[in-house]
Amino acid sequence: MNNFAKTVDLLHRAMDVTTVRRQVIANNMANANVPDFKRSTVNFESELKRALDTGSQKPALELKLTHEKHIPNYKERDYRDVQIRRVLDYTSTYNNNGNNVDPEQEAILAVENQMSYMMFAQAANFEFSQLNRVLRN
Repeated sequence: MNNFAKTVDLLHRAMDVTTVRRQVIANNMANANVPDFKRSTVNFESELKRALDTGSQKPALELKLTHEKHIPNYKERDYRDVQIRRVLDYTSTYNNNGNNVDPEQEAILAVENQMSYMMFAQAANFEFSQLNRVLRN
């Protein structure tokens, strides 16, 4: 896969993550006063980083497998296999009623998320403008 396609694919996936994160934040805020409600978070970036890093973590000596049941000492992960996961936060409590949603924190996360979406959209726009410039010449 060439660099342009990979970059655009990663930007598209990042924009998808911000869309899911916006839905999760909105759900958290809507349930801020519901007793025993547990907020959700989105887990994606750390798993994506691990998948992308497997290409650079290839061992100096890769074992040769002589049987299909042998366990390899290295397996490169494809970043496209990383899924967006919603994770419930059971470890914290914000209110006395068991609810762990802090509306102020969720509002900050919503603003950060919106700024991230705008940045990814601008980066995608830049990538396509560069391609358009090359095609015109």
